[in-house]
Amino acid sequence: MSVITTQRQGDILVITSNNPPVNALGAAVRQGLAAAIEELNGDDSLKAAVIRCEGRTFFAGADITEFGKPMQEPGLPTLVDQIEASEKPVVAAVHGTALGGGCEVALACHYRIAVPSAKFGLPEVKLGILPGAGGTQRLPRVAGVKFALELAAKGDPVPAKVAQAAGLVDRLADEDSLTPDAVAYASEIAAARPLPRASEKPVQVEDGVFDAFRKENARRMRGFDAPAEIIDVIEQTVSLPYAEGVQRERAGFMKLIMGTQSAAMRHIFFAERKAAKIDDVPEDTKLRDIKRVGVIGAGTMGGGISMNFLSAGIPVTIVEMQQEALDRGTGTIRKNYEASAAKGRLKPEQVEGAMGLLKPTLSLDDLADCDLIIEAVYENMDVKKDIFGKLDKIAKQGAILASNTSYLNIDEIAASTSRPQDVLGLHFFSPANVMKLLEIVRGAKTAHDVLATAMDVAKRIKKVAVVAGVCHGFIGNRMLMPRQVEANKLLMEGATPQQIDKVHVEFGMPMGPFQMADLAGVDIGWHRDPTRIESIRDALAAENRWGQKTKAGFYDYDDKRTPSPSPRVAEIIEEFRKKSGAQQHEVTDQEIVERTLYPMVNEGALILEEGMAQRASDIDVVWIYGYGWPVYRGGPMFWADTVGLKTIVEGLEKHGFTVAKLLKDKAASGGRFNG
Repeated sequence: MSVITTQRQGDILVITSNNPPVNALGAAVRQGLAAAIEELNGDDSLKAAVIRCEGRTFFAGADITEFGKPMQEPGLPTLVDQIEASEKPVVAAVHGTALGGGCEVALACHYRIAVPSAKFGLPEVKLGILPGAGGTQRLPRVAGVKFALELAAKGDPVPAKVAQAAGLVDRLADEDSLTPDAVAYASEIAAARPLPRASEKPVQVEDGVFDAFRKENARRMRGFDAPAEIIDVIEQTVSLPYAEGVQRERAGFMKLIMGTQSAAMRHIFFAERKAAKIDDVPEDTKLRDIKRVGVIGAGTMGGGISMNFLSAGIPVTIVEMQQEALDRGTGTIRKNYEASAAKGRLKPEQVEGAMGLLKPTLSLDDLADCDLIIEAVYENMDVKKDIFGKLDKIAKQGAILASNTSYLNIDEIAASTSRPQDVLGLHFFSPANVMKLLEIVRGAKTAHDVLATAMDVAKRIKKVAVVAGVCHGFIGNRMLMPRQVEANKLLMEGATPQQIDKVHVEFGMPMGPFQMADLAGVDIGWHRDPTRIESIRDALAAENRWGQKTKAGFYDYDDKRTPSPSPRVAEIIEEFRKKSGAQQHEVTDQEIVERTLYPMVNEGALILEEGMAQRASDIDVVWIYGYGWPVYRGGPMFWADTVGLKTIVEGLEKHGFTVAKLLKDKAASGGRFNG
């Protein structure tokens, strides 16, 4: 069956795309649309056309699988020009999302009608590229420069009503009658001339709009090539004729798509989808039914974990040991929801709906009817084993038992039950209701259907899930450890916390190792004995320098938590340097990269060697979504490929590291971790 069909409704030609799942603008769709526009203009009895889509959405963008391959004609730029050049009016009838190329198709149509629930967007920037089919040229002409910058340089979609206010949507239809409303609209404007062609409209530009936009979004766009290029393209072409502007857009598109950043961002786009596949678990594995979830612990993690399920409409039983802790935890959940409501992200009835699904209790026995139980207490193996031993007696048969541990051995925890096949790790990242990553830790005896169900649950609560094996720290924290060890060694050899942190921030990390320690709390894991000073961290903790919460850690902080270098920390480091006898030298920024980031790649290679991660791209997903690795560098393993594995090996050997066999072998053969 053809993906594009045409049907006459009186003198209106209704052009329909049916290309599941999202009507991607692949070659067959483009060819079908081009033929339909020819049909419209070749038949004198037709007065106008409506372009609509079957299924859940209007065209949701280009077919990304065509990237990097020779483009089959007509290309999207040719197609949209053909639609706009039609001698008869064309109306876009939009439901679902009109994204990327879909938005550019809508812009090329002479009129746009949409249902209120529809969204419009140009998300190409999130793949490190810019709209390449006239989007940077038509949108400023239709909806103004400021709106075009927002849509194209940020990449976030907007609702139809916002698009209508900007001029991108001409009319709103009823949710249930888009096609008849669009046909009626087409009949109404069929004779209107001249046709409103976007490319022929003048651009209205306010003074200072570009500088203001750059300044306003400097932090968000730091390090990214694509947003800067998009702003430049629009700024440089507002006063040019459309044809010249499109040439500049095309040059910008080609520059970006050939660059490393776009390759990295497209790598992560595909890597996220690959991570959902478990190599040895059949896709048709029957899932367990998860209707109610239990969470043990109402602290920061337990509360955040609970919110994921409540927001997805899944009832939660939350357990604490003391009434005060339970009240505090449930109060924090409510406060978080009410803060979202105050920002307009939730309606008051949604807050009450979520809270109505929460059952607080002081008794583990109340978990007996739960299908999935997640333990979220502090990191102590004896405590966790005790809880799982109790759960073994309380939980119903077939219930999945999960630990939110970030380091501990899941197999040891599972062994404290009579049902190790039902046990796995669900490592949420803090804050658990915000962070997208979920490490799913597969025990030696975890059943296939338990693993498959956990992956499905992750999708239901909008998490990006990655399967990890049982080892200390799993994937993410295991790779973090060598970075932290080397950062501390570098302090002993002459570097300062601010120099090391600056290198990481300039690399694209949200913060460096010592800024991160101050945010998390220098006292985390501290033995609490102020007389026992075995490390710089011990010395800081003993002086109540616990980080941002005490306004002093590796840095000093003012009332707004702005950091500044600390003379006292410099003294403490100097004392330790003298005691350690470490060789002092001038530490360069490059040495910091080689000694803190290269060892992470090495640890990633060991993780792959040991089968603790399924694929290198899974490691990249963990670091992008769990630790803020810059997406434009594609994750540590992809980044290593771009630096060159031979360079990584040479750097590691220069500093005396033992290089993983897999890394060494790949470097010797000119191989890569990804592709």
